[in-house]
Amino acid sequence: MTKLRIAFMGTPDFALVALKDLVAAGHDVVCVYSQPPRPSGRGQKETPTPVHAWAQEQGIEVRTPVSLKSDAEKQAFADLDLDVAVVAAYGLILPKAVLDAPKYGCLNIHASLLPRWRGAAPIQRAILAGDAATGVTIMQMDVGLDTGDMLSVGEIPITADTYANGLHDDLATLGGTMIVDALAKLQSGDLAPVKQPEEGVTYAAKLERAEAKLDFNDDASALERKIRAFTPWPGAYFELGKERIKVQAAEVTDQTGPVGEIVDDKLSIACGTGALRPTRIQRPGKAVMDADAVLRGYDKLAKGVVLG
Repeated sequence: MTKLRIAFMGTPDFALVALKDLVAAGHDVVCVYSQPPRPSGRGQKETPTPVHAWAQEQGIEVRTPVSLKSDAEKQAFADLDLDVAVVAAYGLILPKAVLDAPKYGCLNIHASLLPRWRGAAPIQRAILAGDAATGVTIMQMDVGLDTGDMLSVGEIPITADTYANGLHDDLATLGGTMIVDALAKLQSGDLAPVKQPEEGVTYAAKLERAEAKLDFNDDASALERKIRAFTPWPGAYFELGKERIKVQAAEVTDQTGPVGEIVDDKLSIACGTGALRPTRIQRPGKAVMDADAVLRGYDKLAKGVVLG
């Protein structure tokens, strides 16, 4: 394998896996681009992103522009004289001048089976929709939103036990393996670009906190998927008076009753169709616990109580 001169552009833990794999594969990562440090934690201390922090530890140059649109930023990128740029969950739009600067352009690691779930939250949207599978697409970037030619595709099944946090980690691992393989094939000319189909396009809108509230008018199966999709963030919940009770796991049953009513002593809540039985919950300021344990010492979630 010929060592490639690479810029890596990414921000969260998902991207860090691929960055580590590229370095381990022996490529010359000459510069890392990441989102600027932002206040976090109780002290609101300026904190670098996971990609930024690790790259800095390795002695790799890190750049954190708020935009790449200025002529100065475009020229600074071009001056890196790159073979290729690898992009994963970066968070900034790449202007055409940036996309065209490297010898082989910019390759994106996208966590879906394109053209399904273009956009910001493909992992969660795939679970929410009840998709049977998702995966990673290595894509040649163009000026559109995840519209470029597909270079390679890897698939992972989504089961009834799939939660967003676990799927995130599996996709990150797959993405790291696939990008290393893609770069090897890029050099040998063995990557065959495939245009994305015009049919089957969906958009994965950014997650909003307001979506996390469980609406018991919905089908119980849809709410159970929401719980798995929104673990760990933003965390699905229902309200009991002024308390916001988070739900981290639940079962679907075929019980019926008035929407929102607890219909038994096991916290089964009647929904638009079927019932939702939370099995792992968290009261404000408390640890996550089995619902049975919570119910033994908390009588406000008794049979007959109506939620929301």
